Amino acid sequence: MPPSSWKIGCLICSLVFLCACSSTGKAKITALNAPGGSKPAAMSAVKAGNQAFAAGQWAVAKQHYEKAIGVQKTLAEAHYNLALTLDRLGQRKQADVHYTEAANYAPGHQVIWNSRIYRRYGDVETSGGGGLSSIPGLGGLGGIGGGSPGGAPPGGF
Repeated sequence: MPPSSWKIGCLICSLVFLCACSSTGKAKITALNAPGGSKPAAMSAVKAGNQAFAAGQWAVAKQHYEKAIGVQKTLAEAHYNLALTLDRLGQRKQADVHYTEAANYAPGHQVIWNSRIYRRYGDVETSGGGGLSSIPGLGGLGGIGGGSPGGAPPGGF
């Protein structure tokens, strides 16, 4: 192989390697919309919260998500969005509560359960000892496998 071809090959490999390694690996985290069938006032509050969230107005977003939860306590997306917001405000313990609430209210919600942020907090348990296994008929994550205590999926995160 002539030296110039070898140099070009090395240059191409180096560029590919640099491009692959230059990624920050941080996915942009966006707030969730309220699903259809939610109470209109809760949907409106979540929408306003999402606009504030996208603009980086954490305190305003927090107020809107709290309002949505006040209207519809079981709205998992509002709890999840509030948790994201509280996390950005540095209120980790309060965020933990709402990540847990979101997971408990939406056992099969892929975004909530697969969130890298939520995984940081570990198993889903409520301070009252509830967890997914306390929801009638679910037996821990919808009866799938032999989920661990607290409702984490089989095999953990």
